[in-house]
Amino acid sequence: MSTATTQRLTTAFRSGPLAVRSFQLLTGGQLASTIGDYCYAVALPWFVLSNHGSTVLLGTVLACYGVPRTILMPIGGVLTDKIGPRTLMLFADVMRCALVGVLTFLAARHTASILTLGPTAAFIGAGEGLFLPASFAIMPSLLDGSRLAAGNALSSAAVQLGSLLGPALGGALVATTGASTAAMGVDAASFAVSALTLALIPRRPVAGSMAARSTRAADSAPASTAATEPAGRPQGALAYIRKSRALQVILISAIVMNMANGGMSQVALPALVHARWGAGGYGILLACMAAGAVIGTLAAARMSRLRAFGYIPSFGFIIEGAAISLLPYIGGETGAAIALLLVGACGGLSNVIFFTLAQRNIPPAILGRVLGVLMTCGSGSYPLSVLVTGILIRHLGTTPFFPIAGILMIVAVIGGNTQREFRDFARPPEPA
Repeated sequence: MSTATTQRLTTAFRSGPLAVRSFQLLTGGQLASTIGDYCYAVALPWFVLSNHGSTVLLGTVLACYGVPRTILMPIGGVLTDKIGPRTLMLFADVMRCALVGVLTFLAARHTASILTLGPTAAFIGAGEGLFLPASFAIMPSLLDGSRLAAGNALSSAAVQLGSLLGPALGGALVATTGASTAAMGVDAASFAVSALTLALIPRRPVAGSMAARSTRAADSAPASTAATEPAGRPQGALAYIRKSRALQVILISAIVMNMANGGMSQVALPALVHARWGAGGYGILLACMAAGAVIGTLAAARMSRLRAFGYIPSFGFIIEGAAISLLPYIGGETGAAIALLLVGACGGLSNVIFFTLAQRNIPPAILGRVLGVLMTCGSGSYPLSVLVTGILIRHLGTTPFFPIAGILMIVAVIGGNTQREFRDFARPPEPA
């Protein structure tokens, strides 16, 4: 490594997000948790499909997970603003640690039925529904505005690194042991690690962070102003969204895109790989998608100063849809790996850019609630998506589903861009 490169890395560590201890703890915990999550992502489909389960059972179990996750997201947003993101994330991780332990026990007993898997998956989904809005709302309490984009990129990169290592570990464990128990046990342990790191983060916002500055500004405001501030009321988030045509169009586009992508990644992809390439191949393909996401996430940090920064997600999602459409047709496992690398890169890049814009523009007092609504609408189609995907695959076959999902995703993005407010959402401010 050259001296110049070493100096840049040293400077980035000392002055960037990694100089903040709470950010280090959060990122390390999320890395561990994501490794476990992707071990679970390999283990659960394999457990169901290898114990005489069908894609319909798999889709039903995933729907049991997805419905409470969706329902609890807006509640998670409200609780985030009321009790703080750190506290809510800690509670959710402890709960999911215990529940995945139950699932590990069921896997050890080879119990694959909707009566046993469904309720457990539902409570795990509820925990994630509480966790997700808090996980995106916590960043302004740790970092100032100048570090926010880089912090989002680094945090997402850690998550994507976990999603790179997790599938490889999960696939190796399942292939080596012939069972899903060990991989699920790793997931349970990873939630314990994440809970520990969250417990070590101070309750108060870090000095100099965006949330700390906002709190000081609110404390110094006249009492009459604070008492009449609409953003502090529970309905402030919905009122804010009702006034924003851009957010309304984004919500509709997100629903359609997640309808396509959820079933593809959680049902169609494991079904395709189960039939063609085995558990080891599934782990490798998920690792390729994660590697692409790491590349896209890090690229987002480099692009944060571009004038067209906010317009990049639309192009990224269109390319992602094209890659999904071609995935089963372009050269076997190698072609699928390339397609998933591209899917991961476009998704990682686009998601970091969007959430950075949201954190900068949404008032801090309602950030958790607005993100909760956005995530609810975005993932609300997930339960229906995985259920419908399982049924469609049963009747049409696995391969035809991929172009259906990819084209639906492209149509959603192009349709959104026909609306001026959608195109203008990320338009940079005009120079003074």
